[in-house]
Amino acid sequence: MKQLFRLAGLAVLLGAASGHAFAQEKVKIGVIVTLSGPAAVLGQQARDGLMLAVKDLGGKMAGRDVEVIAVDDELKPDAAVTKVKGLLERDKVDFVVGPIFSNILQAIHKPVLDSGTFLISPNAGPSSYAGANCSPFFFVTSYQNDQVHEVLGKVAQDRGYKRVYVLVPNYQAGKDSVAGFKLDYKGEIVEESYIPLGTLDFQVELSKIASLNPDAVFTFMPGGMGVSLVKQYRQAGLADRIPFLSAFTVDESTLPAQQDAAIGMFGGANWAPDLDNPQNKKFVAAYEAAYSSVPATYAFQAYDAAMLIDSAVRAVKGDLSNKDAVAAALKKADFTSLRGGFKFNTNGYPIQDFYLTKVAKRPDGKFQTEIVQKVFENDGDRYAKDCVPGN
Repeated sequence: MKQLFRLAGLAVLLGAASGHAFAQEKVKIGVIVTLSGPAAVLGQQARDGLMLAVKDLGGKMAGRDVEVIAVDDELKPDAAVTKVKGLLERDKVDFVVGPIFSNILQAIHKPVLDSGTFLISPNAGPSSYAGANCSPFFFVTSYQNDQVHEVLGKVAQDRGYKRVYVLVPNYQAGKDSVAGFKLDYKGEIVEESYIPLGTLDFQVELSKIASLNPDAVFTFMPGGMGVSLVKQYRQAGLADRIPFLSAFTVDESTLPAQQDAAIGMFGGANWAPDLDNPQNKKFVAAYEAAYSSVPATYAFQAYDAAMLIDSAVRAVKGDLSNKDAVAAALKKADFTSLRGGFKFNTNGYPIQDFYLTKVAKRPDGKFQTEIVQKVFENDGDRYAKDCVPGN
């Protein structure tokens, strides 16, 4: 009996020592987003949103200090692979959060998952990982790319726009955007213009739009491309003639540069700064106080990514050695999302509400998107049915 008590006491001591060891080790989060060039503001918003969450957590998760290591993917797939390998091999991060763009996600997805590290996308959500190629190590806190664009297709259909001009960048997310728009829109696409990623001069396309005179324009033009397009669209006199339906083109990351040129333009989103719930009001106020700018979806989705990680670290009591347990904890998404209702589908992509938004100028002179109407409720993407959990 004495021997049993000694063994039990030893087990308690070992457990305490193990817990102490976890508390001494930092939770390392590698952030890989675009931090240079015209699209830098998108990555900066994501980085800042995540850092605000870590600050709100007191810099700790389950008693362990949190270290965030942010790197610039330069919007170059080759550079992104090199940078993410540094996070994995040199910094030995526990989680990778990023990136912004789908082509970068496609470059880093395999090396991160092959290393046995969890990858959490705070923005990019291509169809390629939502179906048969889903993974229990990959989670998305934003959306599946098609979904936001589907909002605009539904609105165009419901509003009776019979002829629509489509203008998108020629890469995976651009193609996903068109596929999403077409899911509910059954009218005529008068033209699909696929332009090189990074294009800043739209005079040729604007001339075509003026000539074809569609009932509406649908576009997905993130970052600096969106800034240029909106300004040129307004200057061409098209803004008051042809409704501008967009995703990730007029939002809080681009509005400081677009300003009055964007007023009245529509967007599709899973969130807006004026979303009415307590946690979102607190977040928006804290973000504006910390960074002197209005947060965009990139910031809120990265904030949620940090809170998701925290929920998992707490669930496993700081022990990240059991990957299956961490994956299960991440899948539960046991945290309060800034968007309100949120849960993961079988593929690690969210089930959530989507809205039509419109650009407005606030009394303080700042610009933001505001919710016009809810378009989809508890919406899950169409690829999840092909995901086999545990792949």
